[in-house]
Amino acid sequence: MAGQHTTRSRRTAERKGDVRERAILDTCEALLTRKGYEAMTVGDIAEGAGITRGALYFYFGSKQEVVTALVARTVEHLWERSRTTAQADDPREAVEAAMRRTVELWNEHGLVMRTAIDLSLTVPEIGALWSRTADLFVAAITAVLERAGVQAGTGPQQASAMARALCWMIERTFYHASQESRESLQSLQEASSTCEHIWLVSAGLTG
Repeated sequence: MAGQHTTRSRRTAERKGDVRERAILDTCEALLTRKGYEAMTVGDIAEGAGITRGALYFYFGSKQEVVTALVARTVEHLWERSRTTAQADDPREAVEAAMRRTVELWNEHGLVMRTAIDLSLTVPEIGALWSRTADLFVAAITAVLERAGVQAGTGPQQASAMARALCWMIERTFYHASQESRESLQSLQEASSTCEHIWLVSAGLTG
């Protein structure tokens, strides 16, 4: 009986911890919108999450650790949402689906993604997360190009190299588009149309 009570208490504590950690990360994302990374403080995050600074330090050692965890959560969401997006048999449909998904993801998490890009060169953990994410997208774009008839390989005119260039072009284009309009999807949709056209041209799918 005592053992069952201990197990139940541990599970309750774990669930409470999960809820608090989620509240901390949700607050952090909201503060990125209102204040930005540089201006927000650990105190701001703790207050928004409804806990003390001391309680926050039980979960994270610094503001940077909170943001790193938020980026990790967002990246996991990107992987889950994008895993099957570019897998359509028809390359044109795959490109169109991938760009629609890209608009959705930047609309939902643009501030976190911009922060990840900004910090990727100075925070190794964030840099590694973002690099791995880029590699997954490069692999997906490569597969679409190869299905469209682009030669496999890493040469300048081959699928892998072209996919890497397309990936970083899309990232930078959406980075700037998300800064131009936080209230509307128009800038993201325009960025998507341009990137989609370039991807289709690269794949030889505009004829």
